[in-house]
Amino acid sequence: MIVCVCRRVSDREIARHAHAGMGFDDIQFELGVATQCGRCEGCAREVVAQCHASRPVAALHNMLAAPHSHGAGV
Repeated sequence: MIVCVCRRVSDREIARHAHAGMGFDDIQFELGVATQCGRCEGCAREVVAQCHASRPVAALHNMLAAPHSHGAGV
């Protein structure tokens, strides 16, 4: 779906950038989303937040898979 009509930016484009680790400000700079009329800013921020909300599970998995620097039994 098109989120930013002024710049023709879709939710998929925003999500792709968010999943790559970019925050809203970086995505705004890169894609130009919410830089003209501003009506899409709330929706664009929501897409970014939803993408970032799904990352803690992956981050936790990576953290558990990494060797721990604390001693055994911690």
